[in-house]
Amino acid sequence: MTMSFGYLFTLVWLVWLAYWGISAIGVKAAVRVESNVSRFGKYALPLMVAVLLFWNRQWLQGTFLVERFVPDRLWIVWLGFLLTVAGLAFTCWARVTLGRNWSGVVQLKQDHELIVRGPYNIVRHPIYSGLLLAFLGSALALGEWRGPIAMLIVGISFWRKLRLEERWLCELFGEQYRSYMLRVKALVPWLL
Repeated sequence: MTMSFGYLFTLVWLVWLAYWGISAIGVKAAVRVESNVSRFGKYALPLMVAVLLFWNRQWLQGTFLVERFVPDRLWIVWLGFLLTVAGLAFTCWARVTLGRNWSGVVQLKQDHELIVRGPYNIVRHPIYSGLLLAFLGSALALGEWRGPIAMLIVGISFWRKLRLEERWLCELFGEQYRSYMLRVKALVPWLL
């Protein structure tokens, strides 16, 4: 990926991060929250490793991680960019749909509502799906093995996170949530 495309990808991710931070203002108060220690080990640390894999190539020199898994072609970079933007847009749609029920960590909110409309009618965890699509796009554009490895790390982290979320949602909403789980796949429509 050329330097100018690298800046474009960085800009898109930074704009998304800014929106994500600003949109967190005014969410409902939490009544149950996963511990900080658990969150750090299961989610924060893997995400930091994934970002380092994408961001810093220098410490990976001489390893297979900087070898290409796709040809160095401009159309592949553009495809990766489109997938990244589509994935981030999907997360934003999900974020707007959740409204004040949103949380960046596993928690139950005061007057928690079960949202099953919009992107939640397509997959149960559209924010994770969108982020995985965005990571896939970024990995494709990068074209080096460190991209898919980072995406795998993020995918495992999200899978662990969604399992806990679903356990808590089943406890809170009971049969209503279990019925939703049977009707709508977790991350990939009709598959997973």
